[in-house]
Order: sequence, then structure tokens, then C-alpha cells
Amino acid sequence: MLFNSIEFLIFLPVVFCLYWFVFNKNLKLQNLLILISSYIFYGWWDWRFLSLIFLSTVVDYFVGIQIFNNKDTKKKKSFLWFSVIFNLGLLGFFKYFNFFIESWVDLLSSVGYDYQNIWSLNIILPVGISFYTFQTMSYCLDIYYNKLKPTRDFISFASFVSFFPQLVAGPIERASNLLPQILKNRKFNYNQGVEGLKLILWGMFKKIVIADNLASSVNPIFENYSDFTGGILLLGLIYFSFQIYCDFSGYSDIAIGTSKLFGFNLRSNFKFPYFSRNIGEFWKRWHISLSSWFRDYLYIPLGGSQNGKWISLRNIFIIFIVSGFWHGANWTFIFWGLIHSLLYIPLFINDNNRKYISNTVSENSILPSIKEIYQMLSTFIFVMLGWIFFRINSIYDSFNYLYIMIFNFNIPDQYRFGLVTIFIIIIFDWLYMKFLNENISKSNIKLNWLFCYFLSIIILLFFNKNSSSFIYFQF
Repeated sequence: MLFNSIEFLIFLPVVFCLYWFVFNKNLKLQNLLILISSYIFYGWWDWRFLSLIFLSTVVDYFVGIQIFNNKDTKKKKSFLWFSVIFNLGLLGFFKYFNFFIESWVDLLSSVGYDYQNIWSLNIILPVGISFYTFQTMSYCLDIYYNKLKPTRDFISFASFVSFFPQLVAGPIERASNLLPQILKNRKFNYNQGVEGLKLILWGMFKKIVIADNLASSVNPIFENYSDFTGGILLLGLIYFSFQIYCDFSGYSDIAIGTSKLFGFNLRSNFKFPYFSRNIGEFWKRWHISLSSWFRDYLYIPLGGSQNGKWISLRNIFIIFIVSGFWHGANWTFIFWGLIHSLLYIPLFINDNNRKYISNTVSENSILPSIKEIYQMLSTFIFVMLGWIFFRINSIYDSFNYLYIMIFNFNIPDQYRFGLVTIFIIIIFDWLYMKFLNENISKSNIKLNWLFCYFLSIIILLFFNKNSSSFIYFQF
């Protein structure tokens, strides 16, 4: 079920009313409703894949208890490895099986072996599998590292795994944050509900009004890039940079806002990443739940930054390559991760990777300084160039796209208006960061509802019953 669909517009109010007006006095029934609703929400795509979520839930529920109950370190580690291997095996089979087979065949063919038939399977990628497998793994890892105690309430744990607002495309929630909220009684909070509604509308605005409209230009340009001049390819790349940002952050806003309607607080997944001053700050602001997951469960266990520069550089390299591969079974994603590692490593060597953690751009002023504009622009250009490899299906086509964009540059007059559109989006995002987000939250009731009404009208004007899927559903 898509957030931007008529089905969801019916589904959400029905679940909301049952949750707060029928089962509001019984926590167990509320959690059971969340579980059933989540399975309906996910099963709307393909009910057969519900068995995968259920299987993953059962395995990690019992493994978590066994890790906690065993005092023997070896046994605890054995159960942990069982969870990791099971979840990665599930993910690997459905997402990467054909990639490895085809890559192996290509390698053998390059050294003289001739394969007439490639042995592969017609595997359908289950929606959201990269997200919920990481979520259940983190549960067992937190128990192993004594950060969390397992729950014996299977319904609550299953609700945590399949929680429908963030099930398909995140944020990737930690059990230490979401599970305690599921286990305790909840009361409806008007201010939290209004805040959730505003986030939903803001996310819908970014998805339906901005991302989907940019997609109508992005898709033809990338799919037929050889037919266009470099200026149009640059415009298409800028469009895609904002399409993927508005599409994915829009989903996260809707997920977080929907969660607030039911009394839950999820962690922020985006913090205006295109206003970052270096690539290190960008990764503190983009897809935060994934980058923090890799930091806590891969980078730190590998030794983090505690064992010398060379080990640290190795760990950084591994993190970015794995992060790229997480996004998809294609060499382009691995190359995308490699690009970001090469951009990040010089910052790390010069101890600038954490330079902007404690402050934001133009923190004490309305407008950024000339230096900050240069930093943001240069960071955006590097990130944007990386998106070429993220969007195109082959490394050859990615470099060819880049070559045409640089050496055959020309922007026809009819496309120049597109740059004005992007400039307006940037200004609006900046104003939202500096003023609207904070001031509307603190404003009176009338201004809150005026903001919601204004966004609702715009969304309805652009709403299409055949709305496109979210980009990150394919990951």
C-alpha cells in the first residue's frame, strides 16, 4: 500500500479511529491492531511475502531470549551469529543471488569460458526487506551488547518488526527506541497529533508536488541520455538530486508523522542534507538511520577509529562500500559507495570529518556567508555527480553520461526555466529550515491549521490516483 494512494487515505483514518476510540483502554488490543494493520498494509503488495516477515520475527524473538538467558559467552555468540547469518542470508538470497551468479559468469566469460545459458532464478525482491532485516538484527545485537533486555510479549515484538509507518522504507528503528514505546500505555496527545499531521502533509507535498513532477522530466532524460546535450543532462541530474531527496525524505516525514498520530516518536532520518558544508556533514544529515546503523554495528565492531589511521581508513572504506551495496545489487551502487569513501577519507585524515557536528549552517544569521555558500555548493556538486552512478544501471553508461554532460554542454532556452524551479525549491527548503519548521510548531492553533489547509489544497491539485511508487521501495 502506498502512502500516496487512495487506499491509504481510507486505511489510515479507519485504523486511527479503531486505535483511539475502540481499543484505547487495552494496550494488548492496541498492539494487536497495529500488528494486523501492518500485515494488511504490507500484504497489499504481495501477501506471500508476509511469511518472510513472520519468519524473521519468530527467529529473532527466540534468538533474543536465548542470547539473554545464556551466560556462556560462546553460546551467546553462536546465537547472535545465527541471527546475523539468517537475516543476511534472507536478504542475500532475495536481493543478491542473481547478481553474484551473473557477476561470476561474467568473470569466467572474460577469461575464455563461454556460457550460453546463465543459471539464475526469477526472484522477486520483497518490498522493504533491506529495512526490516536490519531492524531485527539490531534487536539481537543490542541484547548481545547488553543495551537491551528481550521482551516476552510476542505481539509487541512482532508489532515492532512490522510497524507499518516505517516498515517499507524506514527510518530503520532501533528496538531500544521503538519497542519500549510499544510496551507502555499511550494516551492521545493533541499537540503530537497536529505535529504528526503537519509532517504527513509536508511529506506528501515533497513527494506528490515536487518529486513526482520532477520524475516526469528525470526519467526521459536518463533513459535516453545519448539524445540530449550536456546542459539538459546537467539539468536532469539536478532534477534527480532533488527528486530523490524529496521522495525519500518525504516518505520519512510521512512515516514519522503517521507514527505520531498513534503516539510514537521515531528518530529523524533527514536534516536538510543539501545544506551540508562537507561530505562528512552530509552523511550526518542524509539517511541518518542507515548511516548510524553501519556506524554502531559495523564500523565500531571493526575497531572504529581506535586502532590507528590505516585500520580506520580500512573501516571507512568498508562502511561506504557496504552502504553502497546495501542500496542495490549492481556494480553502480558499489562504485557510488567508493566515490563517497574517496570524498570522506581526506576529511578524516585532516580531522575535519566531525567539524560541523555541533552547529548548523548560518546558525546565528538568516543568510549563509560567502564561505558557507561555497562549501555547500561544492559539497552538493560532489554529491550530485555521485547520483549519476546511483541512477544509471551500468558504470559504462554513467561515465558516458558524465562525458556528454561535460564536453557537449548547451542548455536550450526552453529548459532554462527548470533552473528557476530548482532555485525556488532551494529557497523554500532554506526558509523551512530557518523559520517555518520552528515558528509553525510554536504558533497558535489558527496558524497551524492554516498551514495544514494550505498544503492540503496544493497536494489535492497535484494528486494523481496513479501516483508513482517511492524510489527507496526498490532497496
